[in-house]
Amino acid sequence: MKVLVTGGLGLIGHNVARLLLQQNHQVLIVDNQTTYGLVPRDELDYLMRERMATLSGLKYNFIGQDINDAGRMDEIFAGFKPHLVIHMASFPRQKVVNANPQLGSRTMSEGLLNLLESSVKHGAERFLYISSSMVYGDFTDDVREDAICKPQGQYGILKLAGEWLVRDYTRRYDLGHTIIRPSAVYGPLDVEDRVISKFMLTAMRGGTLKVNGAGETLDFTYVDDAADGIARATLSPNAVNKTYNITKSHSWTLLRAAELAVQIAGRGTIECRDRDLDFPSRGALNIDAARRDFGFNPQVDVDVGFQRYYEWFKSSSYWQSKLPK
Repeated sequence: MKVLVTGGLGLIGHNVARLLLQQNHQVLIVDNQTTYGLVPRDELDYLMRERMATLSGLKYNFIGQDINDAGRMDEIFAGFKPHLVIHMASFPRQKVVNANPQLGSRTMSEGLLNLLESSVKHGAERFLYISSSMVYGDFTDDVREDAICKPQGQYGILKLAGEWLVRDYTRRYDLGHTIIRPSAVYGPLDVEDRVISKFMLTAMRGGTLKVNGAGETLDFTYVDDAADGIARATLSPNAVNKTYNITKSHSWTLLRAAELAVQIAGRGTIECRDRDLDFPSRGALNIDAARRDFGFNPQVDVDVGFQRYYEWFKSSSYWQSKLPK
């Protein structure tokens, strides 16, 4: 199969691309390698080199391109003629959208429409849209895909609007789709500006981990599990025109996560503050549908995932140059 992966050099994206390449699919990665105005350029350059290194020896094509350029994206589709499109090129979280809502909206709406139009025009069979657990808004444990969505904040609203756009292209053009809702993905080769990265690096520096709402929970998902779920959904005929939660399905409090980071690093202190009202209260998502339809079975428990992430930081030349000896 020919698979076009937008955002294919992102944290999840490069792992998905690797899994598909290892199964001998033809993969074209499209990624604009942006800092979103928040990630230090030297950090991102390092991560991009390392992510591409994980694909070394695998035959893939890469095009550095912004999906907001409709004409150029149409040329890319015309040249590659993908059977499947996995769309992960997006503003990645609420903080980034809040910092630049106009560009966030353009990328998450207009960029998405560019890809949908080209998918229809050039005969793609299915469009996989990577959404977010943020579309649910506030929820407790065991939330299923048919739960009522009440997103809070522009990121969740734009992600949910994207889901509806994707479904409408199925209605209008018979373009198959699959919608994926991951949650709190973490692991090696992630940027520092995420909650688990911050916890781990702050602990390793002997600093104070700031917990915004000690009792707030997240369904922390190790990146290898998230990528495996997306790759399985991509290749499964059972997943056509369906929506799936792809998570570990086990909620941890932010305080417990901070305590684990301090325990693993052997240093650091914790400061508990009020919850951040920009973010909904979340629990664990139900993944029964993904288990049933394509055998998704996440393997990495949080304590194991945190330890692996810590070991990666210790082995990283970039982070070792920035961490205390």
